[in-house]
Amino acid sequence: MGTKCSRRGSLALTLNIVAFTCALSAVTTSFWCEGTRKVVKPFCTGPVTTRQAYCIRFNSSNINDSRLVQYIWESGEEKFLMRKFHTGIFFSCEQAADMNGFNCRDFKDIAPDHEKGVLWLCITAECLYLILLFTGGVLMWLELCPCLSVMNKLKLNAFAAMLTALSGLLGMVAHMMFTTAFQLAVAMGPEDWRPKTWDYSWSYILAWGSFATCMASAVTALNRYTKTIVEFKYKRRNIEKNLRIKQKLLEMDLPEQMWDMYLTAVPARGEGNAGPLDLPVNGHKPSTGAAYVMGLDSMTEPQGEAYC
Repeated sequence: MGTKCSRRGSLALTLNIVAFTCALSAVTTSFWCEGTRKVVKPFCTGPVTTRQAYCIRFNSSNINDSRLVQYIWESGEEKFLMRKFHTGIFFSCEQAADMNGFNCRDFKDIAPDHEKGVLWLCITAECLYLILLFTGGVLMWLELCPCLSVMNKLKLNAFAAMLTALSGLLGMVAHMMFTTAFQLAVAMGPEDWRPKTWDYSWSYILAWGSFATCMASAVTALNRYTKTIVEFKYKRRNIEKNLRIKQKLLEMDLPEQMWDMYLTAVPARGEGNAGPLDLPVNGHKPSTGAAYVMGLDSMTEPQGEAYC
């Protein structure tokens, strides 16, 4: 039983670590959405000896000579260029004019002014998501420490499950807020940024994968807590039932032979069932010659084998 409990706790902690790693990777990268922008090619500068696909070339390299008639060879769709871009919570990056490298700028400068509050709420919720998820993981790690008592472990398990579930809800809200902010930026953002085509990218998938793993960790921890409480209540009901039976037997003033039959018929405690507690009742105890001792911790907290 103890091995199963340890495995369940280790599983919850492992899921928490995976969720935190995915969430941190998603927040710190700028590949939530990616796509292309249709822009007009810039004019080629300097002497142009070969045709360049990313700029518009004149029929003469001397573009400053007003006496020459300049002809542009590109026409129709050849005058436009499809630049790739990718966007995250903090940055939006677009291919440079020469198609080498990316130029980045803050995403808050792209979002419409009247919708920047949604973006700030998204950033705040993502930070709280990471903090609560990390705190839940620390509590799960402390719970596995063998130096703590069973009741303290149970309390840590309850707090860890609650914080992990709360962090998952905040993460879900934050992801939905970013989706709203990005779609508003696509519809009402600056003209020099609006994409022609776009779709969600791997950072967005990591973010929702982190949410799913986070909720799985919370469910695992909560299942462990609930199972422990149910087993504890079941054993306590058995103890109370045995106490009521013993009370009735004592009130009947049965002879010693009947007590011997009762003690022999009831399974010994620790064999899977909660055996009777031999307690003094009404100031006296049966004359069997045996010592009757009751551990106070058995009535106040679950046993070690029941904690899983």
